[in-house]
Amino acid sequence: MLVLFETPAGFALFKVLNEGKLSAVDDLWKEFSSSVSARQMVKLKAFSKFENTAEALSAATLLIDGKPTKSLRKFLRAHCDGETLAVADSKLGNIIKEKLQIECVHNNTVMELMRGLRSQLTELISGLPVQDLAPMSLGLAHSLSRYKLKFSPDKVDTMIIQAIGLLDDLDKELNTYAMRVREWYGWHFPELAKIVQDNILYAKVVKLMGNRENAAKLDFSEILPEEVETQLKEAAMISMGTEVSELDLMNIRELCDQVLALSEYRAQLYDYLKSRMNTIAPNLTALVGELVGARLIAHGGSLINLAKQPGSTVQILGAEKALFRALKTKHATPKYGLIYHASLIGQAPPKLKGKISRSLAAKTALAIRYDALGDNPDNSMGLENRAKLEARLRNLEGRELGRSAGSVKGKPKIEAYDKDRKGAGALITAAKAYNPSADSTLGRTTGTAVDHQDEEVAEPTLITDAGEQVTEKKKKKKKNVEIPDIDQQNNEDSVMEPEEEDKKEKKKKKKKHVKPEADLEIEDQHVEPEAGESKKKKKRKHTETEEEETEGIKKKEKKKKKKKNDE
Repeated sequence: MLVLFETPAGFALFKVLNEGKLSAVDDLWKEFSSSVSARQMVKLKAFSKFENTAEALSAATLLIDGKPTKSLRKFLRAHCDGETLAVADSKLGNIIKEKLQIECVHNNTVMELMRGLRSQLTELISGLPVQDLAPMSLGLAHSLSRYKLKFSPDKVDTMIIQAIGLLDDLDKELNTYAMRVREWYGWHFPELAKIVQDNILYAKVVKLMGNRENAAKLDFSEILPEEVETQLKEAAMISMGTEVSELDLMNIRELCDQVLALSEYRAQLYDYLKSRMNTIAPNLTALVGELVGARLIAHGGSLINLAKQPGSTVQILGAEKALFRALKTKHATPKYGLIYHASLIGQAPPKLKGKISRSLAAKTALAIRYDALGDNPDNSMGLENRAKLEARLRNLEGRELGRSAGSVKGKPKIEAYDKDRKGAGALITAAKAYNPSADSTLGRTTGTAVDHQDEEVAEPTLITDAGEQVTEKKKKKKKNVEIPDIDQQNNEDSVMEPEEEDKKEKKKKKKKHVKPEADLEIEDQHVEPEAGESKKKKKRKHTETEEEETEGIKKKEKKKKKKKNDE
């Protein structure tokens, strides 16, 4: 049985001298406790040395992937005919078995054997001292780690951070210079500021025209449309501006050159930033755009640092002041930061901006991690997630429309109020007719209720029998008062004047409107029990408080007696 062992200097093949001891796996380490016992257990059969560090690095990287190099294949064909080979990697053993038809073994015994060989390696391989093996191992480890990181100048995100910072500075400078041009040239031609709104076009027009008197002779068709050109020439003829010298116009034109040069450089820098973002973070660019993605990377410090952040942090990145202010004042926290300027959030209505920003931040966090840590990423994942977010936005907008329509689940459609229509049609629902029978009346018997409006003298009856007797007595009294003797009435009719008749009729009408005394008695009867109940409750509370006070006094007296007895 042969053992394949990899060292920083090359590949070594060891022959196992005593295979019977391999059965005792737990005691195998004792065989390698010293160099003498190790030489009795294994013996070096062959050694394939690496020519340089590059060969060692290529061999190590291929072995990590489970692939043998060409030199290793030649080495194994030359020394492993008819032998079983113990390997440390099962994947490598399978490939050797397929391509070289060499029987390979990988188990716990082999791993213990490898551990023992590693402990006595310098003793078993002659010509490989410890002082040479340590620097060789360190150099190979550094080379291997650099290769595994796969460092590439195309993946450097510091260029993006510097480019987006410079782009923001250029925007500020351009705005400052353009406003200075407008203010300076406005003394000579103030009307031009309203006619030409764009800053770059304004600078081009000022550079070409110079003095406003030259406007009629010049052709602005390459810069401005025809309508704006005619307005400019008409305004130049009747302008209220002051006259300026040629020296002033020369300095204004030089400032216009600066504005135009900065604008050209800004466009060039934007193209550079766009290409770098598509190379370094294609999925992030597909989701939020070049400018927003670059600002997120600049705010996070680097793409790797940004990949460590969760989606909730990416969502509010750039709104730290608002977040801590909200936490301090116990108000609502912000829903978005730099991500607010993404096109997906701009498309969403105000009510849905919070939901879409949360979903976009989650997908953005995934895209950043894929761009930072993935192997050769493309923008397929970003485009797929963007399509999903757009579909979700359409779905949410459809729900809002369904709720406003009110006809999703059979709900009635709400009609608008029309002030021009008359009658019940003007209302959303027709007004109901008044139902007098629904009114509650106090005077009501078990049989039929008496109507107050039928007769002039009729009185409401009481619920109790005593009340009925009272009303009858009152009716009789009223009748006695109101109806005189027949003889007296005939005599009074002859003497009565028309004015007295009118007075009597008015008195009768007033009597109709006066509330009967029976009703007052009924109300008193209904109120009395309530008043009685409230009095009882007050008495109960009063007695309870008195009892509590007496109990408290008794307890205090008992405590005082105890203290006296103790003394």
